[in-house]
Amino acid sequence: MWSAATSLSERPCGSLIQGTLPVGCAQCTEGAKMVLFVTGLCSFHCFYCPVSDEKMYKDVVFADEKRVESDADVLEEARAIRAKGAGITGGDPLEAVDRTAHYIRLLKREFGSQFHTHLYTMSTDPEKIRTLAAAGLDEIRFHVPPGLWSHPQALGFPAAVRLSKELGMTVGLEVPLIPEREADLVTLIEWAESEGLAFVNLDEMEYSDANFARMKVRGYEVKHELAYGVKGADQVALRLLDRPWKTTVHYCTSGYKDAWQLRTRIKRRAENVARPWDVITEDGTLVKGVIEGDGLDDLLRDLAKRHRVPRKLMGLDAARRRIEIAPWILEEIAPQLGRPSYVVEEYPTADGLEVERVRLP
Repeated sequence: MWSAATSLSERPCGSLIQGTLPVGCAQCTEGAKMVLFVTGLCSFHCFYCPVSDEKMYKDVVFADEKRVESDADVLEEARAIRAKGAGITGGDPLEAVDRTAHYIRLLKREFGSQFHTHLYTMSTDPEKIRTLAAAGLDEIRFHVPPGLWSHPQALGFPAAVRLSKELGMTVGLEVPLIPEREADLVTLIEWAESEGLAFVNLDEMEYSDANFARMKVRGYEVKHELAYGVKGADQVALRLLDRPWKTTVHYCTSGYKDAWQLRTRIKRRAENVARPWDVITEDGTLVKGVIEGDGLDDLLRDLAKRHRVPRKLMGLDAARRRIEIAPWILEEIAPQLGRPSYVVEEYPTADGLEVERVRLP
C-alpha cells in the first residue's frame, strides 16, 4: 500500500495518478478525444513502438479508425464522436509539421479555440515547435528516448521544453514504463520537476502485433494471459508514484486504453451514428440485421410493401452491398425471404469491424 502523504489516486483499470490529470488525458477518459494519426514517418526505431504495420513508417493519415483522404474526413470523425479535442500522434507528427499545423488550425477554426489539441514528439527542432505554437497547439508531450533518461539534458530537450513553455503551451513528458529502467525513470522525473513541467505520463509498455517479436527477443512477458501489458510494470509504477513528486505523475495502463478509453469513445460514437434500426450494446457495439446479395433495390421495395417493414427501420448500404434492418424484424421474416440473412454485431467505427455474425434460419 502507498503512503497517504503522496496523494496517490487510483484510476480505471489499474491506472494511477499523483497530481492533476492533464487536460488531454481527461478528455480521453470521457471518450471525447479524437486520435489523429498524422504520419507514420519517424526518425527513431523504438523497439517498443506498438504502431501497426499498416501505419509504421508510412506517410498515411487516420482519424481514429478512419483513413483520411480529405479535411472533410477529419471533421466528420470529430463530429461523429462529439470530440472536445484531438490527440495528435504518429510516427512523429513533427515529421509532417506543416500538415500537423494545418489540422490544428482546421479543428480550431471549425470547433472553436476551446477545442483542445495535444501531440507527442521526439523532436526538439525549435522552428517546428514555433510552427505548432503559431497554429494554436495547446499541449506538447515530449517522448524522451530511453537512452537519455539518465541524462535528459542531451539532444536539446531542455531548450525545447523551455521554448514550448515560453510560447504558452502546456509541456509534459510521455514515455513507456520500462520495468528494468526504474532508476533512470526517477532521474527523468526529477529533471521534469526541475524544469517545472506540468506532468510526466508513464505508459505501461505493451505487446502489439507489430512489436511482438522485438519484445519477445528482449525477454519481456505479458503480466497475465488476458493482458497486453508487460510483467513488472505495475509494481514499478506503484513505487515510482509512492514518492512525493511536485509535478503530476500519471501511470496509464494498456488495460485502461483498451477497456476504458477505447470503449468510452466507441460508446460516444455509437450514440451519435446509430441508425433507428441499430441496437446499441453496453460495450458500444451495434447489433443490426443484414441481408446481402444482389437485387437489393427490389428487395427493399418488397420489404416495405409485402412485409410491411417501416422505411425508418431499414436502409440500403450500397458500399457494402447489403440491406440493414432492425434485427428483431429480420428474425421474424428471415424464413420467408429465401436468401442469406444475419444478425451482425459490429463496431460503430469508420471501418465497421465485425465482432460476431449469426445466420438466421
